[in-house]
Amino acid sequence: MNERDAHVVRLFDRHGDLYGVMLSPDLWRAVERKVMPVLEQALEVMYPTERPEPVEDLKMFKDYWDFRYPYVPDVHCDHCGAATEDWENDPVHPFRLRNATLSGMLVFTCRQCGAAIRKKHFKDHICFEFTPPGCGCGS
Repeated sequence: MNERDAHVVRLFDRHGDLYGVMLSPDLWRAVERKVMPVLEQALEVMYPTERPEPVEDLKMFKDYWDFRYPYVPDVHCDHCGAATEDWENDPVHPFRLRNATLSGMLVFTCRQCGAAIRKKHFKDHICFEFTPPGCGCGS
């Protein structure tokens, strides 16, 4: 190994699979400012920061409720079968509220499989729509 190659060392596990990459302190100082933002972006994709559930939006939705039927907090996932009669008070909290609109749409993420669930409240009925996890459609 020459001096140049010693600045980047690939580390392998006992099976020969790449485990990581080690940079020399000199090389790290030279690239840190450019590399750190890229690493942070990649880590955010791998481990997204969970924003708080929009409980104030949900409260407003319920405060202005004027539909012909009572509010029912049930949610279910057609993708994996997860279900709850009351997502707000279920101790397991199988669904995470992502969005609540005054117009009547609640968007959830299934904690079991990652599917997107849209519960649409219309004046006289409720409609559920599902997007499987990883479909890439942006739902």
